[in-house]
Amino acid sequence: MNRVSLKFMQTWAQLGPRFLPFADVATPDLPLSRLLRLSLFQVTVGMALVLLVGTLNRVMIVELDVPASLVGIMISLPLLFAPFRALIGFKSDVHESALGWRRVPFIFRGTMVQFGGLAIMPFALLVLSGGGESARYPLWVGHLGAGIAFLLVGAGLHTVQTIGLALATDLAPTESQPKVVGLMYVMLLLGMIVSAVTFGAALANFSPLRLIQVIQGCAVITLVLNSIAAWKQEGRHAVRRNPAKRQPSFRESWNSFAEGGNAVRRLVSVGFGTMGFSMADVLLEPYGGQILHLSVGATTSLTATLAGGGLIGLALASRVLARGADPFRMASYGALAGIPAFILVISASPFNEPVLFAVGTLMVGFGAGLFGHGTLTATMNLAPRDQVGLALGAWGASQAVAAGLAIAIGGILRDIVANLPNQGNFGPATGYMSVYALEVVLLVWTLVAMAPLIGPNKRTPAPRGDALP
Repeated sequence: MNRVSLKFMQTWAQLGPRFLPFADVATPDLPLSRLLRLSLFQVTVGMALVLLVGTLNRVMIVELDVPASLVGIMISLPLLFAPFRALIGFKSDVHESALGWRRVPFIFRGTMVQFGGLAIMPFALLVLSGGGESARYPLWVGHLGAGIAFLLVGAGLHTVQTIGLALATDLAPTESQPKVVGLMYVMLLLGMIVSAVTFGAALANFSPLRLIQVIQGCAVITLVLNSIAAWKQEGRHAVRRNPAKRQPSFRESWNSFAEGGNAVRRLVSVGFGTMGFSMADVLLEPYGGQILHLSVGATTSLTATLAGGGLIGLALASRVLARGADPFRMASYGALAGIPAFILVISASPFNEPVLFAVGTLMVGFGAGLFGHGTLTATMNLAPRDQVGLALGAWGASQAVAAGLAIAIGGILRDIVANLPNQGNFGPATGYMSVYALEVVLLVWTLVAMAPLIGPNKRTPAPRGDALP
């Protein structure tokens, strides 16, 4: 190889660690190919989230003519399983398999539950709509079938994500965990973006048959990708624990977890911050269309803007946290960035300036990326080795429940304020602005709750060859 080619190859090899903070997460025992394969479970989780919250939301209301209130109930059903994430994580911590596995059996169980929900979902939705051939079935059959389908999908994706993150924590050394978190989050966003585009193209010409094909295709993809993700990831051990030793109950383990390391304050901070960033999730596009009079294409691009801000936040957090920065400080920076972000979103209406709205949306994604990365990294770092599943399950439960409550409260608050007889000088924008103002308050509460958790501002020296430019 000549000198020019050698220089080119060296430069190319440095681009990954330089611009993708998780690209150098690999270790001799945990190569990047293995981590990428494991992260496929996040792709299926992202696909399910887009299907439930985005695609089916519109299809059920517009194409199937299902009442919006019933749609809201169905979409909220998966959140009923979110509080059980801590219990599922605990069960994986103490599970004793005849094959010597703890995590993998739960990944396959969650996958099969999610597969079953997706398999029956399209038929249940068609019966629920009451049109065509489905009219000969009683309506309660559709209600029951759709409710079971949504519950199964929710139970499956919560189980898979909780156990998948616990397995990633088991495999990754402590110094690599911030970059592992970055990789997992990026794969989740990638799964959501690709799924949204694919579903939109596949259902452009809607028909009941096409709906069945799309949802059951998701079921097959979920089964295949999760199986690939879990294949040969967890080593087999003949004896996991001393058979004579009594295993602690969930209550005992939870009490032990709650008493150490400000666990309750951490979960409260996660809940406040998640609510602060999630309350406007379903209101940003209507705000842009109704108040700022943006086109459908322009409001749709907000999803990409929000995701782009999240990717920037994840990249920055991965680089900084990998150098030993305090993850709670990083999470507080995310909450702090969210405050001016929502102020910009609010200001877009009185100034009638869509640019402020776009910049604010980008900053919301950026702050959410910093906050999510920081809190998850802190949870992984502080989790006792025998309670990794419990700790990550508690983090996931707090985040999922807070997000669900925030979306519901945001929609209700917007409708209440919008229907008031006197809406002030801002007219229809008052309902949206009241929600964004509440998010600012929630982020301030997050900073207050998280302040005692922040450690000293110090960093470990950067590894040679990975210095900041």
